[in-house]
Amino acid sequence: MTRLISFVSLVFLICLVVSFSRVDSLGFHHARIESSSSYLTKDEHWFNQNLDHFSPTDHRQFKQRYFEFFDYYRADGPIFLRICGESACNGITNDYSAVLAKKFGAALVSLEHRYYGKSSPFEDLTTENLRFLSSKQALFDLAVFRHYYQGILNEKYNISSGDSLWFAFGVSYPGALSAWYRLKFPHLTCGSLASSAVVQAVYNFTDFDKQIGESAGPECKAVLQEITKLVDKQLQSDAYNTKSLFGAATLKNNGDFLYLLADAAAIAFQYGNPDVLCNPIVDAKKNGQDLVETYARYVKEYYIGTFGATVSTYDQQYLKNTTPDETASRLWWYQVCTEVAYFQVAPKNDSVRSELIDSRYHLDLCKNVFGEGVYPEVDMTNIYYGGAKISGSRIIFTNGSQDPWRHASKQTSSETMPSYLVKCHNCGHGTDLRGCPQVPLNIEGNASNCTSPDAVKKVRQQIVDNIDLWLSECKSAATEGDESNWLHAGQRLAYSA
Repeated sequence: MTRLISFVSLVFLICLVVSFSRVDSLGFHHARIESSSSYLTKDEHWFNQNLDHFSPTDHRQFKQRYFEFFDYYRADGPIFLRICGESACNGITNDYSAVLAKKFGAALVSLEHRYYGKSSPFEDLTTENLRFLSSKQALFDLAVFRHYYQGILNEKYNISSGDSLWFAFGVSYPGALSAWYRLKFPHLTCGSLASSAVVQAVYNFTDFDKQIGESAGPECKAVLQEITKLVDKQLQSDAYNTKSLFGAATLKNNGDFLYLLADAAAIAFQYGNPDVLCNPIVDAKKNGQDLVETYARYVKEYYIGTFGATVSTYDQQYLKNTTPDETASRLWWYQVCTEVAYFQVAPKNDSVRSELIDSRYHLDLCKNVFGEGVYPEVDMTNIYYGGAKISGSRIIFTNGSQDPWRHASKQTSSETMPSYLVKCHNCGHGTDLRGCPQVPLNIEGNASNCTSPDAVKKVRQQIVDNIDLWLSECKSAATEGDESNWLHAGQRLAYSA
């Protein structure tokens, strides 16, 4: 999703009016620029959710927010569950999933992830109070919500023949939730689309940095590496002025500052806009201009300015703040430090980011922010879900070729879990649903801004074909009342990666 931006946010170009809020994606530093056209609806609905799904004695509940969109719904149509993730869910996103909903006559519903946005069970987000924040609890939230909402549909549309057909969608961490939801609750959904789904927890995620170098290309990569070495050297001799050049003098911890710079580079490739970074720094190298100053200008004008990253969210002291706010940084770090890690450390050789960003930096951050005993149980997470060897059915995995997060996804195709790679120069995180580039984002699902629109259209057609087949099979199985067909249909389509 980058300091796990990924799992950052959707970012939009607006012309006249902007509103500042957060949208879902992988990571800590959620971009803030969005317009009213970013959503199909922002009308809020609420229901009572269980706080702890795993306790037989704890009956506490909290208010959880959800959204619904029925403009494209046809009688007996499917329900598309658009899963929200690690940021405020302010409505149903107006992206390619809306195009799919219109095609299949589906209703779109979206449930805000527990703790994020307005769905926080506690006013004080202490480490003790965060113990109910996990992907496992979130999956049960989806299951309980589906049961609740199906009851509303049955009454509203007089559905007496059984459940509607449900299909799950998600990008990044929500993409992982989409795959895991189908894995753990196959009887509750006909299938799922797991876009840029980070299903594999990774302790030392060196492949993230390696992909940045590969996506940058030899020339841009070499300049980025030179900038990293220059900054490391200047940081040792004059830390304050070096940080001030980037507008980040408030970051006392050198590791926090270096993570900011690493993320600033990563998002250009993660969100499908590599030229906005590579062109100016390569030109500066050719023209003998100051590389550090050139990169600092990119960080301030693009990453902090256009993208909307906030310097304070890199400050560990800030992350200790237990009062809910807009950034969700503390919340996502808690999930990182307890479940999935995704520690974006520098490889031993040929790294783009500073070598000072290592596993010790991450572990120290987890301890400093959340206290003793907080450690990412990566092995247990992968045992529980299967990691990249996830063994489910009717799950579509999609990834962008330039996205560093794809190395935490399932990239090997199988018969009942096809995996498709969108290959192009600016194909990043969630390209199949979000388009290119994503800073700014073309939200309506138009692939024309991608360097290879045909590559996006091909994958989208494969998505349509799979959804069409699986919904047809689920409908037939439901009509026949054959549960085994419902759970295991979808064997007949031949897939290619």
